[in-house]
Amino acid sequence: MIFPPTTRAGRIETLKAAARERILVFDGAWGVMLQRRGLTEEEFRGERFAAWAQPLKGDYDLLCLTRPDLVGDLHDAYFEAGADIAETNTFNATAISQSDYGLQGHAPEINLVAARLARASADRWTARTPEKPRFVGGAIGPLNRTLSMSSDVNDPGARALTFDEVHGAYLDQARALHQGGVDFFLVETIFDTLNAKAAIKAILDLADEGFEPLPIWVSGTITDRSGRTLSGQTVEAFWNSVRHARPFVVGFNCALGAELMRPHVAELSRIADTLVAAYPNAGLPNAFGEYDEEPHQTAGHLEEWARSGLVNILGGCCGATPEHIRHIARAVERQAPREIPKRAPAMRLSGLEAFELA
Repeated sequence: MIFPPTTRAGRIETLKAAARERILVFDGAWGVMLQRRGLTEEEFRGERFAAWAQPLKGDYDLLCLTRPDLVGDLHDAYFEAGADIAETNTFNATAISQSDYGLQGHAPEINLVAARLARASADRWTARTPEKPRFVGGAIGPLNRTLSMSSDVNDPGARALTFDEVHGAYLDQARALHQGGVDFFLVETIFDTLNAKAAIKAILDLADEGFEPLPIWVSGTITDRSGRTLSGQTVEAFWNSVRHARPFVVGFNCALGAELMRPHVAELSRIADTLVAAYPNAGLPNAFGEYDEEPHQTAGHLEEWARSGLVNILGGCCGATPEHIRHIARAVERQAPREIPKRAPAMRLSGLEAFELA
C-alpha cells in the first residue's frame, strides 16, 4: 500500500487496498450536526448573500460558501474521531434543489468549494497519520422531486421533471465535484432508483468530456419495515437496477436505525458481488425529531454486523455525531471485512421485484 498516496489514482488504489484489509469507517450526520449550531438567517447569508431576495436559512449546503469554517471543522471532527472517509457537504447541491432558494446558478460553485474543503481536511489528516490515509466521496443526494412517481394524483403520467433535466443537474454537480478533487462519487439516500440512474449516467458521461473515471458508491434507503424503497423496489430489485454501473460499493443508509436496517443489509450482503456499506441513523427519531440512541448502542449493533461478516464499510447517518463515529471505529477496528461472494452468471432483471433467469 502507498503511504501517503500522492495522486488521485494513487488514493483510489489505496482506498481499494484498505477495503480489502479492514472495515473502513465513514463519517456521520451533516444536517443534524449543523442544525445544532442554531445558525441565524444572517449567518446563512453571510456578507455575500446579505441582500438575497429569498430566505436562506436551512440551506446547509450554502454554508460551504458563507461559513466554510464550520464545514471544515466538522470534517476535522469526523476524521479525528476515526473516520477513513468523508463525504462532501453537498446533499442538496443540485440546481434543482437549490432552486428552492433561488440559488440554482450557484450550485456548481457550492459543489466545487465543498469538494475542496473536504479534500483539504482529508489531506491534512493523511499528512498527520500517513499510515491511515483519508478519502473523500462526492455526495450526490436524491432531489426533492421524483421521476418514478406522479406529481399529480389525478394523472399517473404527470412528472415534475424530465429525465434529461435531472441528468443535466446531476452532470453539473458531478463535474464540479470531480474538479474539486473527490476520490469517488457517492449517490446516496436513493428512494427513487430512476433518479439514481440519472445520476449514474451523469457520472459516466463525464468520461465524454475527458474526465478521469472515478469509482461509484451507490446507497439506497429502505423506508420502512416492508423492505422496499419509497418507489417500491425490493432489495434485490434495487441491486439489479444499479449493478450495471459496476459500483465499487453498494449499500443502504438513512430512514431506519441499525436494528431495523439489519435484515436488508444482510440480504444485500448475500447478493452483491462488490463491497457493501451501511450507515444507519442513530435509531429512530423521537416525537421532537431528535435522535436518542447513544454512541455505544449504535456501535454495538454495527459491531455485530461486522462480526457476522455483513459489511465492508460502516458509518452513521441522521443523528450520528463524531462521538458515534468514534465508538463505531473502535468497535470494528479488529473485525475482518466481509468477503465478496461469487454468484453464478444469470440474467437478472428488475421492476418492483427481482427476476432471475439462470
